[in-house]
Amino acid sequence: MGLDRTDFAILDALQNDARVSNKELAARVGLAPSSCLVRVRKLVRGKALRGFHAEVDPEILGVGLQAIIAVRLARHSRVTFRSFYAHVRVLPEVVQVFQVSGATDLLIHVAVRDVAHLHDLKLDRLATRSEVAHCETSLVFSLFRQPRLPCYR
Repeated sequence: MGLDRTDFAILDALQNDARVSNKELAARVGLAPSSCLVRVRKLVRGKALRGFHAEVDPEILGVGLQAIIAVRLARHSRVTFRSFYAHVRVLPEVVQVFQVSGATDLLIHVAVRDVAHLHDLKLDRLATRSEVAHCETSLVFSLFRQPRLPCYR
C-alpha cells in the first residue's frame, strides 16, 4: 500500500487521538472532510489502521497483577509454534504475545486477578502443554505503554 505524506499525517493524528472528529482531522491534515474520510477508509481497508482502542484502568476490570511469562518451546518447528500460539491467543488473561529470539521463544504478557490466578494460569494452561519445555515468570511492578508508534518515513 503506497502511503503519502498526508496519509502519514492522518495516522499520526489518529495515534494521538483516535476520537478526533473527521472534521477536526481534516483540518489538522489540510484536507476537505470528504477527502479525509475517503483516506481514513482506505487506510482501514489497506490495514494500515488496524483498529481504534480505548485504554481502560486495569483495576476497574479486577486486574490486580500483571506478569510476563517467558516460554521456551520443547521443539522449534512451525507446527509446535502454531499449536501453542493458537492456544495462547484465546486465553482471556493474555494481553500480548511476543515471539522473540534468544533463550526464550515467546514472552507472554498476562493480566490476572492475583497471585493464585497467575499460579493456576501458569501451571494449568501453560507449563503443562506438550509444546512447552520451560516457563519463567516475572511480575510487572509498573508499566509504561507508548500509545503511538514513531514514523520513520
